[in-house]
Amino acid sequence: MRFPSAIAALASVIGCVSAIGSLGFDLGVQRNNDAGCKVTSDYISDFSTIGGDASVVRVYAASDCSTLANILPAIQQSNFKLFVGVWPTDDAHYAAEKAALSAYLPTIDSSYIIAVTVGSEALYRGDLSASDLASRIDEVRTLVHGISGYENTPVGTVDSWNVLVDGANAEVIQTADIVIANAFSYWQGQTMANSSHSFFDDIMQALQVIQTTKGSTDITFWVGETGWPTDGGSFENAVPSVDNAAQFWQESVCGIRAWGINTLVFEAFDESWKPVTSGIQGVETHWGVWTNDDTSPKYSLNCAFA
Repeated sequence: MRFPSAIAALASVIGCVSAIGSLGFDLGVQRNNDAGCKVTSDYISDFSTIGGDASVVRVYAASDCSTLANILPAIQQSNFKLFVGVWPTDDAHYAAEKAALSAYLPTIDSSYIIAVTVGSEALYRGDLSASDLASRIDEVRTLVHGISGYENTPVGTVDSWNVLVDGANAEVIQTADIVIANAFSYWQGQTMANSSHSFFDDIMQALQVIQTTKGSTDITFWVGETGWPTDGGSFENAVPSVDNAAQFWQESVCGIRAWGINTLVFEAFDESWKPVTSGIQGVETHWGVWTNDDTSPKYSLNCAFA
């Protein structure tokens, strides 16, 4: 990692910052009490809790749990905006995703949809080649832009920062209207002393490569996932705790937004429906900023610029 001048280099990439970056959350679509699928009233409750400084959420798939059918009425009622995910692997699943877009996007004004994202770390996991992912982005864009009112809706992808800076994946960046980067200092095993430096450096590298590949600095960019777990097992030097999550929020989430970078935090709520063995000693069940049943966050979400 190239930590020392990350913030100065980031400033040179994004230029003079004139606005605070927007805040949003990655959102699960299953209830924690019974692992059942959320319905519209569940999403309305989620949005009421999230509220405040955030009015954007991202979901990972359109058809799973009838997500679009249930979330779009809540989006409109709560005046939130949405990143719609499309899962591009497995032909049957992919067909169901496209069918959901065709059925439900026409039911809501396109102003509520920030973008449609094809794949979530599909390159990082090796689910699709760059060429195959680019092809599916093209297919989904054709579908979305064929829906009345959605002719200009961005269609792109979300992936880990390190695969986005890999020149082998430039075709995806060139094809996508919007490219969103994930970066987790926890999964790099960073100490808290290094966590924000690592995060800024990762995002700076991704943004530089995206801008260079696109040949323009006039692009819409978001951090797609970042955060810090509040419990579970340590990964190398990275230790989950509420205090560490609070520090990461202030130094990294607030810090990157202060530089004008839009940020989605992983994730809004703990997902206790996941197996307790998931991740390292159950760490995957403790990424939420809120617990399963508490309307107050685990730590302060106030930023100095608020």
